[in-house]
Amino acid sequence: MNKILVVGGAGYIGSHMVWLLGRKGVEVVTLDNLCGGHRDAIRHGRFVHGDIADRLLLDELFQQERFDAVIHFASFIQVGESVRNPARYYHNNLVNTLKLLEAMRAHGVDKLIFSSSAAIFGEPEYTPLDEAHPQRPINPYGRSKLMVEQILADYGRAYGLKSVCLRYFNAAGAHPDAHLGERHHPETHLIPLVLQAAAGRRPAATVFGRDYDTPDGTCIRDYIHVLDLAEAHWLAMQYLNQGGGTTAFNLGNGNGYSVAEVIAAAEKITGRPIPLQEGSRRPGDPARLVADATGIKQELGWRPRQPELEKIIQTAWQWECQMIRSA
Repeated sequence: MNKILVVGGAGYIGSHMVWLLGRKGVEVVTLDNLCGGHRDAIRHGRFVHGDIADRLLLDELFQQERFDAVIHFASFIQVGESVRNPARYYHNNLVNTLKLLEAMRAHGVDKLIFSSSAAIFGEPEYTPLDEAHPQRPINPYGRSKLMVEQILADYGRAYGLKSVCLRYFNAAGAHPDAHLGERHHPETHLIPLVLQAAAGRRPAATVFGRDYDTPDGTCIRDYIHVLDLAEAHWLAMQYLNQGGGTTAFNLGNGNGYSVAEVIAAAEKITGRPIPLQEGSRRPGDPARLVADATGIKQELGWRPRQPELEKIIQTAWQWECQMIRSA
């Protein structure tokens, strides 16, 4: 792989991917409209401020650069918002992705890594979730991701456009050097919310339900370090470059941690009490959501390098401290 287009590369996961590609010696062009990303998060390659909805811009880019592959991170990700405003999610996550795929076809780019989600599965019928688990998403966000996966399977069969869909569970952590991390506005992810409460940047973190069928009554989730996610994308690109066909993998570290365990680990790492407030269960929140990542381990040789919850939180806390110092 000599030149890669990273769509949505100024966001949380995308910026770590751009950094990793730079370390691998790959030439990168990042396309991002900055509606949720940050220009200063791009640490390698050329940056283009624009949107995949702009077909003229896409044509210009593909004519200029001659990409070997595309990595697609550009999507809206808030489940609750997708329920309130499904049109926004179907237009951005689905329609705009079709525009990207058509531009790729027109310019002979036949390899894509797609940022999918565990939300395609809906309510778990069993855990951990493997690739064979039934796919019954319960919100527009999850449905938009599943629709793209189905489209990519069709494009692979009909047009030879090969893809790997990576179904994330809970991305977490930050770059160990604290120069990249999580900056969502609004923030909806547990670990940064807990750390912001510890740092005094928000009054409290909310625990949504303590009556689940789990050992401590709080939800259990699978947290995977963001650089382990980036490494999985790199291996997926090598797989396609070596002639691999269209496929999909679940991507988590295979360990489940409860909300209470995350809070306890954060208090240990920060040395501070975490102010909490109690909330009721959120609709659609399953008690347990843990990945079976056997598929990607066997097929691509991927292994998480930072699977421990405390190490993941430690990197996120270093980033949080850096944010406070630079404020």
